[in-house]
Amino acid sequence: MNNRLHQAFASKQNLLNMYFTAGYPSLHDTLPLAKSLVEAGADILEIGMPFSDPLADGPVIQHSSAVALANGMNLPVLFEQLRELRAAVPETPVLLMGYLNPVLQFGMEKFLQKAAEVGVDGLILPDLPLDEYDEQYHALFQQYGLKAVFLITPQTSEERIRRLDALSDAFLYLVSGPGTTGGTTLPDLQAQEQYFGRIAGMNLKTPRLIGFGIADKAGFDRACSHAEGAIIGSALIRALEDAEDAPATAGRFVRGIKS
Repeated sequence: MNNRLHQAFASKQNLLNMYFTAGYPSLHDTLPLAKSLVEAGADILEIGMPFSDPLADGPVIQHSSAVALANGMNLPVLFEQLRELRAAVPETPVLLMGYLNPVLQFGMEKFLQKAAEVGVDGLILPDLPLDEYDEQYHALFQQYGLKAVFLITPQTSEERIRRLDALSDAFLYLVSGPGTTGGTTLPDLQAQEQYFGRIAGMNLKTPRLIGFGIADKAGFDRACSHAEGAIIGSALIRALEDAEDAPATAGRFVRGIKS
């Protein structure tokens, strides 16, 4: 495990991983948002790489992706912005989250090399096939010191979960239920409890963060009772939509969760 991720999980409980879309609400908000979120108490940053067809994301993050792309955000711009990342947030683990197509167009090795150069710790690529990662890219990830984060859903088989656990040296991303990010339908709490309990009963070696549909302090606290922490994204993006001062709004949001 990378030192920053390892230290975060070793030294803290109830970790808050905050997702935001690079280049949203405006093109140059990426670093000011990162800094503000960390100063307010975010333990891990997950920076979304906007893509025109974000399959796992609901309408809120889809909209933020569309705005960011229209603002001019792309991978070369993002890497240029992230050159100042480690000066802004020296200790905080940083993940890039996105989809395989833009990464492959950029070139997988070139992408990993650039990510490592700017101090990124890991990647979440939900549509990267596990076999492809294992056979083609695992060694490259290791070469550049980057960690792959894998998603588990209520439908994921025990066999696959065990394989993900064996391959992972970061954390496992537990999707809280069916659907996309930022869902507005109320979760089936009983089904969630059974699912989280089933995962806990597997005694996996890899720590877990719970994401999808967590929007407030109550949801965060509940997730923390079943895992090492939680991931929040859509609720922050909603708060930023009409914000006059995006970094200040982001800071207030995190303080409300961590208070």
